[in-house]
Amino acid sequence: MSGEKRKELGRIQKVRVGIGGYQDAQFGIWFTLGSAGWGVQDGRGFWSMKPTPDCKWTEADQNGSFAELARYILELLRSAKVESVDALLNKPIEVEFDGNLLKSWRILEEVL
Repeated sequence: MSGEKRKELGRIQKVRVGIGGYQDAQFGIWFTLGSAGWGVQDGRGFWSMKPTPDCKWTEADQNGSFAELARYILELLRSAKVESVDALLNKPIEVEFDGNLLKSWRILEEVL
């Protein structure tokens, strides 16, 4: 069920690379996004443990996830015109919601 679609302007309030996500069992990049009156968390990660024989993914799949994450971070850095993850802090963003559901967000390159 969809709700009211809206866009909000804000900033990257927190950013970190490390363990987090579902049950703190993922490795990735994690964000707190927001402005006065609203805030939301987002991230991108993948399972951080070694796969067991019962897993439906392999170490090769995990290696692919490392590469995807590195490319994602590199694109964020390029969009923000910075050279390190910590420099993403306070960069302006546009966030798209469907009701209370975060749909997407982007760095506002046009104001940098």
